[in-house]
Amino acid sequence: MLEKLKSILPFDDKQWNQYASYFKRIQVPAKKVLIQEGEISKKAFFIEKGCIRVWFNKDGKDVTFQFFFENERVSSVESFKKNIPSIVTLETIEPSTLWVIDKQDMDQIMRDGFEIPKVREKLIDTLFDRNIHYMKHCLSFIRDTPQQRYLHLLETQPQIIQRIPQHYIASYLGITTVHLSRVKSKLLKGK
Repeated sequence: MLEKLKSILPFDDKQWNQYASYFKRIQVPAKKVLIQEGEISKKAFFIEKGCIRVWFNKDGKDVTFQFFFENERVSSVESFKKNIPSIVTLETIEPSTLWVIDKQDMDQIMRDGFEIPKVREKLIDTLFDRNIHYMKHCLSFIRDTPQQRYLHLLETQPQIIQRIPQHYIASYLGITTVHLSRVKSKLLKGK
């Protein structure tokens, strides 16, 4: 996993030897809350194996906002960056192997990285990718039907359909599990 991170953030070997000690590899069970909504995020997670769900509470119901899989980084970004309470909860869905870094260490890597144009560009690209995902997800609730959202998910992120329990997928699509069953049934009949 550290080799993957090294390819994402191309520092020289001397710097990476220092940064490698910042990361701790941990094993966590399924359904483990890593950051609770309302807490201040002090850690970032890099996923070696497993899946993390990002969700928030709306009137006593979980609303799933995003999923993260192998080779992706996740934190409550706003909380992590601004030292404010998290607006989301991060929770594992599967038993997971994660690399954890504390905020102060990640801040050091970011400060050093912004001094190097190639690293700065990668860091900015990562932030833009996440914002683009959020924008597309929000727009799909305005523009698309639940069936269109499901089909798009099937085309662009099949690992979600294959690995995630149906009730989380329904929540992510903004529908009930009953409605999701109807959508899937309708698609099967249409084949």
